[in-house]
Amino acid sequence: MTVMETPRATRPALDALLRSVFRQHAAGVAVITARGADGRPHGFTATSLISVSADPPALAFAVSNGASSWPAVAAAEHVAVHLLGEDQAALASVFARSGADRFAAADWSAGPCGTPVLSGVLAWLVCRVTARVPAGDHRIVVAELVTGDPGPADRLPLLYRAGAFTSLREPRP
Repeated sequence: MTVMETPRATRPALDALLRSVFRQHAAGVAVITARGADGRPHGFTATSLISVSADPPALAFAVSNGASSWPAVAAAEHVAVHLLGEDQAALASVFARSGADRFAAADWSAGPCGTPVLSGVLAWLVCRVTARVPAGDHRIVVAELVTGDPGPADRLPLLYRAGAFTSLREPRP
């Protein structure tokens, strides 16, 4: 099978199509953290988290090659993955903002394998990075589960759709 490259002239239209379609796709919100080579915690907000395998238990997420957290994730042996609750849009916003002092706005501690673990999240996992796959202007990071905490079953997740954080139910006044 021959793979044909998309002509450059049609790429802007396809970029717009992809953005338009994915604005309608609701995704769970996660914060990925890692300890940098400098010993400092680094992290970012991600909506690209997926379950990859049950045996071994593994997940994947995407990170931009230009993200300020990419060097830490690129060098880290372990990462922590935090699922956010519906009441944590402010935390998601801080970790999504370029140039923000992300950990100053978060309650966190050194967790298993030296990863920065955020307090009060819906659930968290610590994973060992097994692959970093180039994918356009991003990397797909694949990681195997080491440990974690599933959190309480009665909390609802934070979602991202149409360029905004939302929840599974109407916000309370």
